[in-house]
Amino acid sequence: MIKPWKQIGTKQLGKFRIFDVRADRKISPRTKVEHDFFVIGCANWVNVLAITPDQRLVMVQQYRHGSNTVELEIPGGMIDKKDASPVTAGVRELREETGYAGKKARLAGKIFPNPAIMSNICYTVIVENCQCVHPVEWDSGEDIVTKLVPLADIPKLVGQGKIQHSLVVVALYYLELWQRGLGKKLR
Repeated sequence: MIKPWKQIGTKQLGKFRIFDVRADRKISPRTKVEHDFFVIGCANWVNVLAITPDQRLVMVQQYRHGSNTVELEIPGGMIDKKDASPVTAGVRELREETGYAGKKARLAGKIFPNPAIMSNICYTVIVENCQCVHPVEWDSGEDIVTKLVPLADIPKLVGQGKIQHSLVVVALYYLELWQRGLGKKLR
């Protein structure tokens, strides 16, 4: 049986605007050998599956600096300290990035983006009957184009590599589970 490793120390290596980096010193429960592990600490994130009454998914296109590509994604972002829950954060991010709002916002799932090196959680929220009812409120570092994509086109876009963001693909899988009636059984 796999056992947790005992942490015997930690050292802050860097603090940046949206993440920090630390070295955790731990002991292997099997070998008793000490190792350093580097961990990226981030705020928790939320992605939003916003569905319109005519069964289209509210998506966004934006430039991503890590890959130097324009990506087709779903709205989302960091969960702020002022957000009461991931659902609240998702509703806020949807409104800020696209101007859309809807009904029956609820949690669809949560994952660890990369548990090998990151400490945060990414939540997926579903919002139904979405309509554009607000002006957008972008951050100064955001340039976003909103796209409405028929739900039926989503698998083809993933298969063709037109949706490449891994956390978006995971959220789309949660959407598939929800559509098949399996999402409620997974919580």
